[in-house]
Amino acid sequence: MDYSSINYLAVLAATFAAFILGSLWYTVLFGKAWQKELGFTDEYLKKGNMAAIFGSSFLLMFIMSWGMAWFINVHGENDVNWLWGMVYGLFIGLFFVGASYGINMLYQRRSFKLWAIDSFYQILFLGMQGAILGAWH
Repeated sequence: MDYSSINYLAVLAATFAAFILGSLWYTVLFGKAWQKELGFTDEYLKKGNMAAIFGSSFLLMFIMSWGMAWFINVHGENDVNWLWGMVYGLFIGLFFVGASYGINMLYQRRSFKLWAIDSFYQILFLGMQGAILGAWH
């Protein structure tokens, strides 16, 4: 398998974009609603090892971005642009990640609201990553 066609600068940019979106999503946009749905208090959240949580999240977002770049390069022909990259990302986000989250939420008996907050973040960030990777393809 040839990985030489992967643009690692684009992968890194897509990773940073997802991380920034997550920072906004889970603070100013939906932070309090997300906390409420999970029953998390401010005190509970402060007890977490934020360096480990943020570092691990960034690494996992990098892995997702790299996987998206690989998928676009292998399946996207040479004419992939930002729009097709975004379509690939939204497709993966909606039909794989969103559906998978839905299954987990059903068995965990979590709310639709929590599913929507978490799933739509993933769907949007994968669409955004796809757009960035497609633009630099």
